[in-house]
Parts: sequence; structure tokens; C-alpha cells
Amino acid sequence: MNDNKRFIVNRRFFLQAAVLSALSARSLANSCYAPYTSPDAALPMGPFDGDATASDVVAGLDLSGKTAVVTGCNSGLGLETMRALTSRGATVIGTARNQEKADKACAAFGDRAIPVVLELSDWNSARACGETITAMNKPIDMLICNAGIMALPELKLANGVELQFAVNHLGHFILVNSLIDSVKKAEQGRIVMVSSCAHENAPEVGIDFDNLDGSQSYEAWAAYGRSKLANGLFAAELARRLEGTAVTANSLHPGVIQTNLGRHLDTPARDPNDPVYNKDIPQGAATQCYIAAHPIPATISGQYFADCNPATANPLMYDEALAARLWQVSEELTA
Repeated sequence: MNDNKRFIVNRRFFLQAAVLSALSARSLANSCYAPYTSPDAALPMGPFDGDATASDVVAGLDLSGKTAVVTGCNSGLGLETMRALTSRGATVIGTARNQEKADKACAAFGDRAIPVVLELSDWNSARACGETITAMNKPIDMLICNAGIMALPELKLANGVELQFAVNHLGHFILVNSLIDSVKKAEQGRIVMVSSCAHENAPEVGIDFDNLDGSQSYEAWAAYGRSKLANGLFAAELARRLEGTAVTANSLHPGVIQTNLGRHLDTPARDPNDPVYNKDIPQGAATQCYIAAHPIPATISGQYFADCNPATANPLMYDEALAARLWQVSEELTA
């Protein structure tokens, strides 16, 4: 992307950045640049933009016979994604942190939704979830890693790792690898990692491997940015490792949306009328539903999307050496 275009901030995003600046000097909105530009003119662009909803992007599709896995199905973008996919005939295996939440979310969709427990901070739970889904003996057409946590005000650890990195990246790393054979059994499997424009907030080195336990420093937005960069690097490395198969892997920025993800923010930032939020929940779920189900991006792999189209990410997202090292370290941490 042209350097001048990269740092153009339209009026809406300027306002968003101003509102969030009180939360952090390197806040989420400071990294949400617009307009988004494709990294490759050869990539097919779709007919949708940032105003499209999840229902818009799946309209007219026949997803009967397809199976999706959606993590974090009990609220926000996960619940809306499950609603959109089941409305077109797909079966969705919805995960939540406990059985009660999973059952309640899936109950609204009858036999088209199957509840499964997944606590992403618990490696045993992530493996057990993978085993449970594998035992269903269903080809996984869509694996949508949607669940996450954001901007924890204080350092918390899981398995000796900073909690946002553990939940947003490592838990999904275990789940995806445990389900990869089921995804390969699909006619055209798609792996979708929900990243964020906040990957721009990652430390200058991208992934500070010597500080994954927060022992050297901890800043809420930098830690969140690191985890979201990891989501994108994981998808890119998956795409490289899956070359020659029918499986694709991509990451995305959903938008700035008022959901339970922001439960750790200061109270004023949770006001749904705050102008920082540029999308509602149906719009926020659109890009992940588009990548997972629409025919246009079916063969695109290793890309970062925003507003239902390929978008240019921070250069760190394209660092193959960094992605390879992240994979190696992730294996070591979850072993």
C-alpha cells in the first residue's frame, strides 16, 4: 500500500481515535486506518462493503449439508455468525466456555446447532473440544475462530502465558491443529481467524517472545495487539502449510463493535452510542461469514480481510520468519 494512503484516516476513524485516546496512548482506534486497500490487485473483490451484514453476505446461499465450527457462539459476533449460517441450512457446532452458555446459545437454532464446551485458556479443554468434534465424524467446511478477550487491565496468566495471548492465539492454535484432518475432509475447507486492526498495537518487534509471560512489561493494548497479530500470522502460516490442499486460511478485522469483548473497558467506552463504534453486530459478523461461506473468496488463502474484502495489514503480518517462529514457540508452549 502507498505510504500516504496507509495513514489516511477518514473523518469517522479520526473521531474514533479521539474518543478512545483517553483509554490508551496506543488505543485500538489509532490503528484502524481507512480506506482499506487490497494488497494485490489480482485478488477478487466482492460486492460488499463495511455496511453489509452477515445476512447480506449469505443471502441466497445454500449451505445445507455444510458444517461449521464457531468459537464463542454464546454472544456478539459468534452468536450472529451462528444465526446467519444456520439460516442458510448449515449445521453449526457452537463452542462456549461452559455447557450452560453453549446450550443456551444453541437452543435457539434447534438441531442445526450443536453445543460443545471450549475453555480456550485451558489446554486440556481445547484438546477435549477437538476430540469431541472429531468424534462426530463430520467434515468441517468452516472453522471460524471467533472467541477472544480484550484489554485486560491487569496482567493475568494461563499456563504461564499472558492471558490474552493464551486465549486468543494458543487455545485456538490447539483447536485448529486438532481439527485440521476434519477440515481436510471437506470438499473445500475454510479456516477463519478473527484478528483485528489492533494488530497494529503489537510491540515494535511484533511478537516479543521473551515477554510472553509479561514478566518484563505489561500494557493492555500492546498485549491485545500481540495476540491479534498472532492470529494473522497463524492464518498466514497455516495457508503456507496447507498449500496443495483444498483448505484455505485467512484472518480478518471485523470492525469496532460494542460487544461483550469490551467488558474490561472503562464504563464510558461501553456506551453503545459512543461514536467509536463503527458497526453494529450484524455488520461486524459480515466479514467472517463472507470468508467462510461466500463463493468469491473460496480460493483466497493467507490474506487479511476487512469490510468483506482483502485488505493490507501491518508489514509484520507478512513476515514469514516471524510466523514460522510463532508456530514453533506455540508448539513448545502447548506441548
